[in-house]
Amino acid sequence: MRKLAFAFLMFSLPALVVAQCPDTSSPANPPAFSNPAKKSFRSFGNTLLAGIYKPWHMVHDEIVKSGSAATITGKFDYDAVLHKDLEGEYVHVYIFGTGMNAWQYVGRYTTDSDGKINAALGVRPVGEYQVRMVVEGDLSTVSGYLSVVEPGRQAVLFDIDGTLTINDFEAYADYAGVKTAQAYAYAPQTVNAYKAKGYQIIYLTARPYWVAKDAREWFGKQGLSPWHYRSNPYGDGPIPPDTQAHKTNYVKYLRNTVGLNIIRAYGNATTDIAAYADGGIPKADTWIIGSHAGEQGTQALYNDYTYHYSTVVAATPQSASCP
Repeated sequence: MRKLAFAFLMFSLPALVVAQCPDTSSPANPPAFSNPAKKSFRSFGNTLLAGIYKPWHMVHDEIVKSGSAATITGKFDYDAVLHKDLEGEYVHVYIFGTGMNAWQYVGRYTTDSDGKINAALGVRPVGEYQVRMVVEGDLSTVSGYLSVVEPGRQAVLFDIDGTLTINDFEAYADYAGVKTAQAYAYAPQTVNAYKAKGYQIIYLTARPYWVAKDAREWFGKQGLSPWHYRSNPYGDGPIPPDTQAHKTNYVKYLRNTVGLNIIRAYGNATTDIAAYADGGIPKADTWIIGSHAGEQGTQALYNDYTYHYSTVVAATPQSASCP
């Protein structure tokens, strides 16, 4: 009887473990997509808006614990500088991902006075999903991502500016160059090595939400998956009150609500050091690059990721969530 029970356990365990592996393939390779029927904008002003300016929409990626209902927010505006909100217009929402063979229609939503919609995605199986949103008036589209994970999934967290990129962007003029920013040597290879080992990748940045479009383009140019990307949902305004609070709150959400096991975090600033510590990430697992490397008991990365990649990252075992 014991042998039978042991055999059953050994047979069942891989299926349980595999279910936790991040499925980056499905949402990155969706089937053909058919747009909804194009209809006139509800407002003549929005017809003019869309006729003059280019769409600059974005979707806030979401990550939730298995069994939890997910809601994802889309933000719709036009022009890279003005960011004029698209108010009172219809947006169609679709989803595709793990275990699915076709796009599924979620519903039609109306943008609010901030140009936002909150699409209810319901409770989804553990997996990775692309969520596509289409503006009915001009069929402009934008995608974001949903991750549904089991508690305990192992993850690696990265800041972007000054951490993966050499420059630490701080002003709007700097953000104009986001999509052409230079990466540190072996920074992309470091991210992809963790991905190949089965770790959930989290990008946590204080960048304003309106550079998400350029950020995802930059990820693509570096050969990186464009999610999970979490920026400041309030632009560069006073809410959340500062970079540290924004990052601390999200790290706490990932660890305490979602249940992620963040085994390593990367940053470059004193705000990263403080945010990761306040969020519960040990200093022994916090790697800081640049002028603050090694400060306050953190682990030091100095000039680039070359040596770190060939030693620390190479020696990191396959994620226990996905052996």
